[in-house]
Amino acid sequence: MDNKYSLDLSSLSKELRLLLEILKTEDYKSISLVNNELYIDIDWVGFLKLAWHHRVYPLIYSKLKKADDNRIPAYVIQSLYKEFQKNTLQMLLLSGEMEQVSELFTENQIRLLYLKGPVIAADIYGDISLRTSKDLDILISITDLKRAEELLLSSGYEKEKEVTPYVLNEWKWRNHHVIYFHPQKNIQLEIHWRLQPHPLKEPRFNELWERKRVSSLTSYPVYFLGKDDLLLYLISHGARHGWFRLRWLLDIDQMLRKGFELEDINPLISKYQNRRLVGQALILASELLKTHTNEGWEKLTEGSDSKKIAQNAIDFIKGTESLSTITSSKCYKHYSLSLRSNLQSFFFFLILFYPSYADTMTLRMPKPLHFLYFPLRPFLVVWRKAIKLIHC
Repeated sequence: MDNKYSLDLSSLSKELRLLLEILKTEDYKSISLVNNELYIDIDWVGFLKLAWHHRVYPLIYSKLKKADDNRIPAYVIQSLYKEFQKNTLQMLLLSGEMEQVSELFTENQIRLLYLKGPVIAADIYGDISLRTSKDLDILISITDLKRAEELLLSSGYEKEKEVTPYVLNEWKWRNHHVIYFHPQKNIQLEIHWRLQPHPLKEPRFNELWERKRVSSLTSYPVYFLGKDDLLLYLISHGARHGWFRLRWLLDIDQMLRKGFELEDINPLISKYQNRRLVGQALILASELLKTHTNEGWEKLTEGSDSKKIAQNAIDFIKGTESLSTITSSKCYKHYSLSLRSNLQSFFFFLILFYPSYADTMTLRMPKPLHFLYFPLRPFLVVWRKAIKLIHC
């Protein structure tokens, strides 16, 4: 990629630089050729923490175990191996549950698409043990949401308790998924009715279903996103979370290395207005993982917007903060705003005017009059802030 897109990576720690160097080295035999300077004064405990945080330890282990590099302490390899084993068992467990849920939903005429999990690991890496996944993410039509919940509850799953109740179908606008947990199986499952939160534009479920693929990982048919839809979903998901885990960027790297025809995916990029996010992902993948991009892909990085939001993401990538810590920061709020187009920002602003449970607590009204919360919401928000300032 042209030097004009180069990012300022001076703030990256030596441990993160070494981690990236190992990740982007395709041939494990070449790992022994990694510059000796990268190994000087390495905090190996810090290196391991970064591997855990970025969820890339399975791939790191698979490369280092073959490299037989004596510059890496034995306890580092042993620690990576233990976590690799745990992850392999977790992915096998999730694979079994993925097949069971697919059969349960299909037999009850509910169409479902897997967004992440073992099916994605098998597709992208060719081996479920090389990618981590803490849960199963499923996309269904919003019209099937009630029936899906009934099936999960009857199968032993429990719905995550809501922090506050919702009013006037607020959940449809402020959320895009709901979480369930199976206490006996210790498995978390997320049911999505949208790929991303409002107001991001995205394909309808029927469009995604028409372009679906079937996995060969299980004996019972398991469906997941078409390759173009999967790439754009993973890019939007990673961008929305500030790419604070390198695993998401590694997914993009692995997919692009397999080859994508820009002519096929370009119409989707234009239709769903995520050119700047694709540009951001391409710049980050190229700069951090040396992902090869052809001239067609590089055109998507042109303009200052993609480079700016790519540089802003470095602050989230270099640390080990949790998502909740990151999203509560002023830096992230500014970053999140920069991802949206003017039209998306306008619709996001409109959603802020949708009534919430807090409004019903500020001014109690009988249910038939709840429609009045729409015009009253700005005043109720100002009132709550005023009361908060008084009590400070």
